[in-house]
Amino acid sequence: MLRSLYSGISGLRSHQTMLDVTGNNIANVNTTGFKSSAVQFQDTLSQMLTGGSAATAGAGSTNPAQVGLGVQVAGISTNFSQGAPQATGRATDLAINGDGFFAVNLGGETLYTRAGAFTFDELGRLVTSDGGFVQGWGAVGGVVTPGGNAGTITLPTRSVAGAVATTSAVFEGNLPSDSAIGTVLTRDFTVYDASGVSGVVPVTFTKTAGGWNAGNGTTVSGELTFTDGVATGPGTLTINGIAMDFSKVSGFAKLDTMKRTSDDGRAAGTLESYSIGPDGTITGAFSNGAIEAIARIALATFANAAGLEKVGGSAYRGTVSSGAADLGGPGSEGFGGINAGALEMSNVDLSQEFTNLIVAQRGFQANARIITTSDEVLQELTNLKR
Repeated sequence: MLRSLYSGISGLRSHQTMLDVTGNNIANVNTTGFKSSAVQFQDTLSQMLTGGSAATAGAGSTNPAQVGLGVQVAGISTNFSQGAPQATGRATDLAINGDGFFAVNLGGETLYTRAGAFTFDELGRLVTSDGGFVQGWGAVGGVVTPGGNAGTITLPTRSVAGAVATTSAVFEGNLPSDSAIGTVLTRDFTVYDASGVSGVVPVTFTKTAGGWNAGNGTTVSGELTFTDGVATGPGTLTINGIAMDFSKVSGFAKLDTMKRTSDDGRAAGTLESYSIGPDGTITGAFSNGAIEAIARIALATFANAAGLEKVGGSAYRGTVSSGAADLGGPGSEGFGGINAGALEMSNVDLSQEFTNLIVAQRGFQANARIITTSDEVLQELTNLKR
């Protein structure tokens, strides 16, 4: 049989594969996190008709004469270039800006994806649309330490920010220097112990000839002094075991604006809201005013991302070709950041795909023509017997 007949068949098969890949790319033009693929062709074996020869004194060298036996698919590569982000406004929709994949545990297997359409389930676990658990690191005492084994990201809706005992406070404002000696000003503020029990500490300021004595109404802790309204006395005094900063207090006339502006104590509080930062940290806002890290989302990178195996659901599985996953925090060296409230769209280029569709179609037609032409030649050969 003619070699060209089988070459044409191999061309049909290869261009059919190209049509399949191109059709899949076009079908997924709006699939979140989808990465397009491309087909590479290579020739198959070539039959040696005559071998080459070396040059001699009387004749030059000759080249080998070979006839190719068709085409085959060398490989199908995945294009991991980044797709355009699309804003959604949902706090749990995440897009990776740069390299990396979300790590997801589905059915006990760790898979990897760029599709960040996540949500929290009824147990507070961050999950994908098909129920996979998004992996990361939990916080201990409001501090997240990346590295080590990642686990399921959980946002407990009943989580509590613990109480903090009051140990320091800051006062600002003005004490009137023209007040009569013996004038007493009192500023009460709420303090907390380590269990969250609140109490009131009175801070009194008594006018003296040289300034103002500060204390708790019974005991004087020290004297605040001023020169031309500027504080010259001690910046910090301890009253009822609390270090109180008076360095920003002034002593001009006719102004009584002294007040406590901040302190470090608080009662226990419950979670009210959360946000996800560019570094993947999930930060909770609590009813007591505390802002604490709850968890941090992990990203995975691979030495050879093109070696990942597609498993459906916009997910990939690690292989010996891709190498082992390297987990790290978003924004770290070698890892992309996270855009919250957005999704990464497909990176399919429709203009390129339709061009590939035309190329594959014409290639298929040309190889079909090889087969019909070869058939006509065979027909002529069979007609020789008549």
